[in-house]
Amino acid sequence: MTIECPAPKHEDEVVLLGHGAGGRLTEELLDQIVLPPLDGGAGGSGPLEDAALLPGHRELVISTDGFVVSPLFFPGGDIGSLAVHGTVNDLAMRGAWPIALSVSLIIEEGLPLAELRAVMDSLGKAAQEAGVPVVTGDTKVVGRGAADRLFLNTTGIGQRRGSLHPSAALARPGDAILLSGPIGLHGTAVLSTREGLGFGGDIASDSRPLHRLVRALAPLGAAVHVLRDPTRGGLAAALNEIARDSSVAVEIEESSVPVPEAVAAACDLLGLDPLVVANEGCLVAFVAAPAAEDTLAALRSRPEGAGAVRIGEVLPGGPPGRVTLRTLVGARRIVDMPLGEQLPRIC
Repeated sequence: MTIECPAPKHEDEVVLLGHGAGGRLTEELLDQIVLPPLDGGAGGSGPLEDAALLPGHRELVISTDGFVVSPLFFPGGDIGSLAVHGTVNDLAMRGAWPIALSVSLIIEEGLPLAELRAVMDSLGKAAQEAGVPVVTGDTKVVGRGAADRLFLNTTGIGQRRGSLHPSAALARPGDAILLSGPIGLHGTAVLSTREGLGFGGDIASDSRPLHRLVRALAPLGAAVHVLRDPTRGGLAAALNEIARDSSVAVEIEESSVPVPEAVAAACDLLGLDPLVVANEGCLVAFVAAPAAEDTLAALRSRPEGAGAVRIGEVLPGGPPGRVTLRTLVGARRIVDMPLGEQLPRIC
């Protein structure tokens, strides 16, 4: 008789909160579980963009997103406005103008109707201000404990015009790296409200639509190589994804990255790196170096980009896929892709 020891059970054999963080655990979940049954044996689906081009309709772009932020309301926004802004921004990062949204609700039994009404009023107002209609949707109610109050899913359709066709795979050596505004506001605002940390008076989410800011870049056309809004995983995750998908080496200057004092204080207190904290109202752009100043001027022409700065460059050499930070003292450190979830339920 042969006796075999059973294979040990590992914690990573179940889904963890970190699998939804937008970092390395998310990559593993997508690569090993989610994507293989969906790519039809094509051996990979290429860069994972914020939004996808519709097959056969190269100027039409689609994006879908789920929102599970906790709490539902936070300084600077709520789950309703966040759902609109997040989807509009994902379309904008492919150079698309939003033309329609769908909204689906999963509501936990017992949610006060006043809270649901407030969320929907906010969602409707955000859609109107963005100039995009909500044309379809769905509503489901589940039993107590089967969901946490309210989850939203939004899908957006957008249209591209002109020669502004950014992609995460188009960064090139010598590109200038630009950031449209300060980082860390959304994640710290949500965390402060959730945990009652008392930062609420000093920090509010930067949640806002960015499609008009991207439209200001349209005259620059093909000089704009990459656009990405650094949401889950923050600026660190966004830069690592771009460096990976474009097979380039990226370097940024710590002194050039705008971190509000209140965010820096909160991160110091909580042991967080502002580079990995989620944002919902800024974008990072990789542009051809000769167009950097014109791009900054275009970004600064809009209120959403008034604080735009140059934070780094794509190195002509260096290991492909590596992101480095030149620190305040002149040293260099590697900026890794975040592993898991430092701040769960942020969006």
